[in-house]
Amino acid sequence: MTDFRQRDSYRHFNTITTRWHDNDIYGHVNNVVYYGFFDSAVNRVLVEHGGLDIHNGPIIGLVVSSSCDYHASVAFPECIEVALAVSKLGNSSVHYQLAVFREGQPLACAVGRFVHVFVKRREQRPVPIPERLRRVLSELMCDCLPSSNKELES
Repeated sequence: MTDFRQRDSYRHFNTITTRWHDNDIYGHVNNVVYYGFFDSAVNRVLVEHGGLDIHNGPIIGLVVSSSCDYHASVAFPECIEVALAVSKLGNSSVHYQLAVFREGQPLACAVGRFVHVFVKRREQRPVPIPERLRRVLSELMCDCLPSSNKELES
């Protein structure tokens, strides 16, 4: 079974700089901010590599399930890496595994999961994942790429 706390479990990384307002009263990044990190990492890949038009396209991805486990805190002004892998690719849905790492560290500070269902924008009914998106998502499958090749091809 894959240990999603381990950096080697992931296929793609986005570097994000934490912001002052990400910290909460306790001096660390608030738990809800992690969901924003995850959503941004996934949508960046879908838009930049998969051609998803989030503003005007006929198909959009809706998050239907999400969770996160926290193992260590991060705080402003740290640079973090948000890691992404696909654990299941269905006809209209995709299951993502995500993690937040301190830059260059082997163990994740937080591990998250969420599920996208692709739907027609107007009807809000599930549709098959478009071929270009499916190709990109397939490249992110947990066991489809050797651990030494983690960056998504352009």
